[in-house]
Amino acid sequence: MKDDRPGKPWWKYGHVWLVISGPAVVVVAALVTAWIAASNPDPVLAQDYYRRPPVEVQKSAAADRALMPALQGRNHAATPPAR
Repeated sequence: MKDDRPGKPWWKYGHVWLVISGPAVVVVAALVTAWIAASNPDPVLAQDYYRRPPVEVQKSAAADRALMPALQGRNHAATPPAR
């Protein structure tokens, strides 16, 4: 025997929302992560940063506010130095 009563719409079943919520949370988390990454770029360090004594690095880091932004540094990272 077949039941001729109409069923509930899909959005009224709880397990449907459980299945949809997993990917939806991942998409929202990815968008938030992309926003955080774009709004807070990493600073570019001087090329001789690791060769300097630690005290000098701390002094120069506080005084050197003219470091190029990370986006410009990224564009020049693959360019070989001029000889």
